[in-house]
Amino acid sequence: MNLNNLKPAKGATKSQKRIARGQGSGHGGTATRGHKGAKSRSGYSRKFGFEGGQMPLQRRVPKFGFKNVNRVEYTAINVEMLQAISEKRNLVVIDLVTLKEAGLIGNNVKVKILGGGTLSAKLEVKAHAFSETAIQAIESAQGTVVKL
Repeated sequence: MNLNNLKPAKGATKSQKRIARGQGSGHGGTATRGHKGAKSRSGYSRKFGFEGGQMPLQRRVPKFGFKNVNRVEYTAINVEMLQAISEKRNLVVIDLVTLKEAGLIGNNVKVKILGGGTLSAKLEVKAHAFSETAIQAIESAQGTVVKL
């Protein structure tokens, strides 16, 4: 066996159906499109979701609610996580880079610090948003809050 005599297995390939190439092809005349009707004409294209005149699914199903395009999505991190990170790495400043290195956030995310848990370390915390309880917890531990 050489590269010059390779070919597909017998019966693995079929010759292309040559549509509208005269009566001798066996597909002349109507070119396999049947007689009359929109689908037999040139330029026919069915609308997306068209169900032959039946009320389409996207119009049958009721619509409700709305999606606020101006919504700001935050990744929530509790104060107890900040305490754990500061103890583990002996940190005084916690910012987005620190949180990313700790594996708590990904790229291009907004962070909101929440007040869950307890905080005893004096920290400077930098984030996009803070809850009232988080600000109280950080400031009661003589820490500072910096909004980005």
